Amino acid sequence: MQVRIAVFLGLLGSASAFLGPIPASWSRSARVHPALRSTRPSMVMVPPAKTKGIITPCVLTDDDCLDGKLYCRPSLFKKAAQLEQDPADLVKAVYDRVVARDPDQTEYHQAVWEVLESLEPVIAANPEYADDNLLERLVEPERTMTFRVPWVDDSGKVQVNRGFRVQFSSAIGPYKGGLRFHPSVNLSILKFLGFEQVFKNSLTGLPLGGGKGGADFDPKGKSDQEIMRFCQSFMSELYRHIGADVDVPAGDIGVGGREIGYMYGMYKKLTGEFTGVLTGKDMQYGGSLIRPEATGYGLVYFAREMLQTKGKSFEGARVALSGSGNVAQFACEKVMDLGGIPVTLSDSSGWIYDAEGITRDKLAYIRDLKNHHRGRLEQYALDHPDVVYTATPQGEDARRVWSAEVEVALPCATQNELDEADAQLLVCNGVIAVAEGANMPCTPEAVAAFHKAGVLFAPAKASNAGGVGTSGLEMSQNSLRMSWTRDKVDGYLESIMVNIHKTTAKYAKNYGREGDYVFGANAAAFFKVAEAMKAQGIV
Repeated sequence: MQVRIAVFLGLLGSASAFLGPIPASWSRSARVHPALRSTRPSMVMVPPAKTKGIITPCVLTDDDCLDGKLYCRPSLFKKAAQLEQDPADLVKAVYDRVVARDPDQTEYHQAVWEVLESLEPVIAANPEYADDNLLERLVEPERTMTFRVPWVDDSGKVQVNRGFRVQFSSAIGPYKGGLRFHPSVNLSILKFLGFEQVFKNSLTGLPLGGGKGGADFDPKGKSDQEIMRFCQSFMSELYRHIGADVDVPAGDIGVGGREIGYMYGMYKKLTGEFTGVLTGKDMQYGGSLIRPEATGYGLVYFAREMLQTKGKSFEGARVALSGSGNVAQFACEKVMDLGGIPVTLSDSSGWIYDAEGITRDKLAYIRDLKNHHRGRLEQYALDHPDVVYTATPQGEDARRVWSAEVEVALPCATQNELDEADAQLLVCNGVIAVAEGANMPCTPEAVAAFHKAGVLFAPAKASNAGGVGTSGLEMSQNSLRMSWTRDKVDGYLESIMVNIHKTTAKYAKNYGREGDYVFGANAAAFFKVAEAMKAQGIV
């Protein structure tokens, strides 16, 4: 017994030497030394420090650990990371290796640089994110598949296309991203889209990784039977690499409800499973209400939040939109819901300017023209004499869709459609806000011009995340074997977009970049993905 008491007193003495003397204010009911108790979080994370033998506790941000659980406190004994290289040099070195490895993938280079450049202050403040080549792992896809897609056209001839799937990151959930059928599809474009998808999905707050896929197949001018045969051939290879908890593709350019249906039918036949392996499905077999509208609606919800930071709204605002597909159509509808006046739309042949504004009846005409008759906007102009139609410009000085005098611009067509000259034209005509509906439709020079002019600018990874957010909601409904009401899904969508705006704005402000949504989106998304990568080890 005496030996045990001596050992106990020895241990207690060691603890006192380490923690310091126990103050008289420490009540008998307390079970933890005050030096180790957590305090109410404040705005800055402070590394632990030793003062006269007492360890001061770590302090978290106001948004961390709101439940007060001990397990999410940082370690008191964690060694502070040291950055061995200047952040700018580190980022440039990673980017240079990306370019050297794939010198011909210019679209991918652009996407990588846009993210890495904005992460310099994040790495400077958080050196641990430079450890273990985390950035190098971040910019390299986990898996890339390329495969042959043979199919038979209506004349009996065999055609061959190339299919792709880039599974970029599964750090925070199963791979998630669309399939694009378009002649321009190549590995560079899909890597750029997949990389962007990682950050976009992170911002939604849902457990979704990032991926992208598609084929260099052009559905325009093809019969339904030809499209069905192509989709079935495409899925006969893709099915090996996807699954409800592995990789969940969706639609994109050239892939709508018809194509999703054909692919889903083939997947079900090959696997014998009826599962939520694709999103964007029709309601009859597991789709979600609001999914077709989600990207366009979400875009306008985000733009509304941006405008409110300057005391503005859509009420009475003239709005320019590019594109006339799914995103543009529903963005146009939501603009009208909020009191705005959409005045432009475009397609690959040209664009329209409706000075009086596109009304609901006119939008219904455009939907029927584009979705059922696969027609061109020129026909809309012919049937509406007050509308001005301009063919696709061939020269740099030709008038473009962005030449209209508007307060808000929503590019919804394709990547790099809005260049520096277009941006300068919009600025001169009084634009106050630009939000990307397509994936990276603004060139880096255009973004710089908007920032220089003080124009509110929302990058695609934030402003068009409503589509994938609602795809995540469709996955949830499939898992629950339930269908939610339109109002419930729309409510979730609006909440997702409001939270994305709040998060991006907060991160921008915390780093002294208030109003810079590009930086805020990249930083917020990166933190979540990087923390998951660190927790899961070098895999």
